Amino acid sequence: MSEPEESTKRTRPCPYCGASMVHRHCEYVCPQHGVVFDCSDPFYG
Repeated sequence: MSEPEESTKRTRPCPYCGASMVHRHCEYVCPQHGVVFDCSDPFYG
């Protein structure tokens, strides 16, 4: 099995439910809650 592409790498847990979020471009996306963080968020990082 190959590594996921960098643009869809699973990362930090969702602050709402703890699910592993997907990092896409400039967004962290939770499978349950959708986009949780994006580049416009001052706490992004």
